[in-house]
Formats: sequence, C-alpha cells, structure tokens
Amino acid sequence: MTLYLSFISHKAFFHLIFVYFSLSHFSPILGCEFICHLDMELSFKHQLGLVCVLLLFPSLCYCEYTKSRATFYSTSDGYGTPTGACGFGEYGRKMNWYDGKVSGVSELWRNGAGCGTCYWVRCQIENVCDVNGVYLAVTDQGYGDRTDFVMSERAFTKMGLNENAAQELKKYGTVDIEYERVPCTYTGNVVFHIQETSSNPGYFALVILYVNGIHDITNVEMWQPESGEWKALNRNHGAVFDFPNPPSGEIRLRFKVSGMAEWVDPKIVIPSNWGPGASYVTQVQLK
Repeated sequence: MTLYLSFISHKAFFHLIFVYFSLSHFSPILGCEFICHLDMELSFKHQLGLVCVLLLFPSLCYCEYTKSRATFYSTSDGYGTPTGACGFGEYGRKMNWYDGKVSGVSELWRNGAGCGTCYWVRCQIENVCDVNGVYLAVTDQGYGDRTDFVMSERAFTKMGLNENAAQELKKYGTVDIEYERVPCTYTGNVVFHIQETSSNPGYFALVILYVNGIHDITNVEMWQPESGEWKALNRNHGAVFDFPNPPSGEIRLRFKVSGMAEWVDPKIVIPSNWGPGASYVTQVQLK
C-alpha cells in the first residue's frame, strides 16, 4: 500500500522518521519497505530532511533487490550438509545462530570468496511467502534451474508465512525470489578450524568461521620464524586455505578481509600440538 500525503506538518514528518527508525531497528527490510512505499508531496524542507536521514543512515535501507530463483535440497533433519564445498564440515550444518538456514549458491560462489557470506531472501508468491523472508549463510556451491540459491530445507521453508505455507513452498520446488547481501551477524568471535585433511607437521589447512559484517576473506598469512617474514596460504578450495610443511612449534596467523585496509590480528597463536579437527576461538569479532 502506498501512502499519499498532500500536506504534512513538522510534527507528522518527525513522527514518520520515528516510525522508519523503529521499523528499521526491528528489521532493515521493513524500514526500507516503509520508505519505498511512502509517496508524499513534501515541502522542499521536508524533502531535504528525509534525504539527509537516508544519506546519514544508508545501511538501514535496502530498496533495490536482485531478482532470481531458489530451490532446496533435503537432509534427514532439514539442516545443511557437512560436505558442502566451502569446507566448513559439521559447522556448515548450522552455522552458528543461523541454525541450519544455509544455502549453496551459483554465481555468488565467486571461487569460494562467497563462503560464509550472508543474504536476505524472500519469495514472491502472494499469501504463501512471508514479507520478512529469511536470513541465511552460504556454505556450499549449488546449481538448480536458473537459480542463485539452493537452500537447506530449513532455510527454504522459513520463507513461508506459516507451517502450511512452508509445505506449499516445498510443492513448488523452485520459486521466484528477490535477495540482498546483508551483514553477517554471527554470535561470538572469529573461529579458526583446522581441516580434517591436515596432518601435523606436514600439512596445514584451515577455514575461518564467523566473520561478521559484509566482508570476504581475501588473504591468510603464516609467520615464518626462521626467515622472519609472513608467507601467504593458498586458497585450496571454497573457504579452505592451506600451507604445506608449516613451521614446527606454534603457528601464528593473520588474515585480511575486503573493506578493511589493515591485516586482522586474531590475538592468539595455534599451539604446537594442533591436530586435524581442532578449533580455536580468536579474540576478535568483526563488524
């Protein structure tokens, strides 16, 4: 529904701004929907005020969405698969508070740089799809019938208005959607997980989990105590970075993410007795 107002007082204008921020605090999507459907013949002063608000707080509003399609895959419990191409293993089944609302992607895969990124997605079927959509994390690479997302069952059905609508969505199988990349909101600090393919001391591979904000992990480096320099790890596949013949003893890492000029110091070292499957919680949390 579009609101048409031919006249608006100062008090009413500020009330609209208050409503916008209240909705945005609950959900950025709802705040944007309010603004995008507000068609007012405002005075120049009010138009300027509204523009200033949106310029000062651009991250609160997502008015342009990308159109695409989504489908889903099934597992015994509806969660994600531990064998996803990102290499997250068991972490990839739930991905922290996303609680199994995960997805494989096609074009958004970006040679593995898309692993761990987060999206808001909603379907387009009237009286079936919830306007609030679903927030999900990328854990896999997947292709469907002209789809950008191949979701876990939990993510796909979350787009439904209710349980009956969720079952109706499953009958469709593939649905039209719109989506937007959004900041990740994992709980807790960044985690280093040593890949199960690792072998101390001959081969070191890891994934970096729970990177908040809108960031891609672009580089990972390991300190070489003998030469006194940093050396880059190789992106093996997905989110997996590896290093053959790592130095003996403790391992010190740093990593870089898009949108940040400085290297991220995890403020921990990986102990010398590291082994495959071990996880280490860093002392950093990105935003």
